[in-house]
Amino acid sequence: MPVTKNEQDEGDGGALHHVQGAASFSKFMTVLQIIADAPGMLNIAQLTKRAPFPRGTIYRLVSALIAEGLVTQSGENGTFRLGPRLLQFAAKTWEDSDLRTIARDFLVSLRDATDETVHLAVPSNNRMVYIDKLVGSNRVQMKTSIGGQVELHSTSVGKAWLSGLPDERLLDVIKGLDLKRYTAKTFTTPAALLDELKRTREQGFAFDDEENEPDIRCFGSPIFNRSREPIGAVSISMPVYRHDERRHELCGRLVRETAQLISAELSRML
Repeated sequence: MPVTKNEQDEGDGGALHHVQGAASFSKFMTVLQIIADAPGMLNIAQLTKRAPFPRGTIYRLVSALIAEGLVTQSGENGTFRLGPRLLQFAAKTWEDSDLRTIARDFLVSLRDATDETVHLAVPSNNRMVYIDKLVGSNRVQMKTSIGGQVELHSTSVGKAWLSGLPDERLLDVIKGLDLKRYTAKTFTTPAALLDELKRTREQGFAFDDEENEPDIRCFGSPIFNRSREPIGAVSISMPVYRHDERRHELCGRLVRETAQLISAELSRML
């Protein structure tokens, strides 16, 4: 149910400036983190069960976060997600990120070699966030944007990043995922996803075969830092009608090689 002014109640108002000091800031951050960890999954009743604050305080905090554009609430089911203002803040950081800067020339080369949409993504709260995007010359393009968030289990960038995790951490991450079905091809059980990630490791790239949205196929490969920790992924995306056996082999090889080059450059420079 939507948060209303009456529900804020408890006599202390709903404006952000009415909550002062470090303790209050910590409360805002706690609520933000709970929402970030379960985007689109918690309504106000469920949020009050998870947040360690009185009900009236939670209503007040959420209302203030919504008013500031830091949280949005779905009109359909009343669940919460991080808001556009947070994504704007993040985008300004990504513009200056070392990974984005180092990867840019390699992404340009990959885009030019395939004439397809190329993405660079990093993990964030059990999702992947696009921090760069380059498009080819084709008229049919991906409807994605920098700052957009996508799932780990149903996308090439997500599966690529997962495949780079050590086994113990991989199992922990998968336990925390909501393996939601987006198409008939989405992997929706841990066992099926683990089998897919095994194939991803063996071939060096992930293949999204219309698993996130119909008529779109993507190739993704993990980017590692000097410590061999996966810190992101690069991908190539295309409509099904431009995908065939020859392009499959070409794009798989190119996305794998590009991720390796970016990883090597990261290790050299950072």
